Amino acid sequence: MIRAGLIALALFSSLPAVADPQFSGNDDLASDRVQSGSVFLTDETRQLQEDGFANPGYLWVDRGRSLFASRLSRQSCSDCHQEDGERPMKGAATRYPQVDSKTGRLMNLADRINECRVERQSTERFEAESEELLSLTAYVTAESRGMPFAVDIEGEAKPYFEVGRDYFFTRRGQLNLACNQCHDDNWGRLLRGDTISQGHSNAWPGYRLEWQTFGSLHRRLRDCDLGVRAEPYEIGSEIYTSLELYLAWRARNLPLESPGIRR
Repeated sequence: MIRAGLIALALFSSLPAVADPQFSGNDDLASDRVQSGSVFLTDETRQLQEDGFANPGYLWVDRGRSLFASRLSRQSCSDCHQEDGERPMKGAATRYPQVDSKTGRLMNLADRINECRVERQSTERFEAESEELLSLTAYVTAESRGMPFAVDIEGEAKPYFEVGRDYFFTRRGQLNLACNQCHDDNWGRLLRGDTISQGHSNAWPGYRLEWQTFGSLHRRLRDCDLGVRAEPYEIGSEIYTSLELYLAWRARNLPLESPGIRR
């Protein structure tokens, strides 16, 4: 454990900063210091993200649009959620994760889609990280592209928010590292050729070049835990959804970029 910690410390201490590395590390981030992960991409990758034809994430958005209008059961999603109706999709993704008023459970957007399938459409849930669930989540999130998160962290959401915040600042794994040590203390520095971002979640779900496919934020969180040699949680777990709530609040000043492109 001590040896692993020293290796991790050496990695950070020996690398040059390419942007201002002095980050407050506080919850209440100054709006002029908060930077999207796209700021830390190469010019080519950033341009790929902004290209509506070349960005591969739009393949999932387009599939999701078709699924949204398809009658997979007795009714389609679009039967309830029409642009000029009472439940439009524009802005919906900005409010997730949120606590379900019936169950008191914290739900992210993927959870809500599955809840609708069971309760409203009388059909089965999609599997976590399935193409169908990723596509529908991508389409609904893309409908709020350019809008900032507006999650509620008070009332019943507060305990979940505190769990997520604690997770962000807790050291874990054989490398004994916490999320904030990379994304607060060392953002802008180079690590194995990549520039460390501030760790915001506004580009997810997104296409990751390392995966060569589309994925959820929870899949990315699992990769982070594996990266510090910690035991990861399952996709859809309450701990990751709580962390997702904290990250959405932490990125509240940033516009949604999904479908984003990340390294």
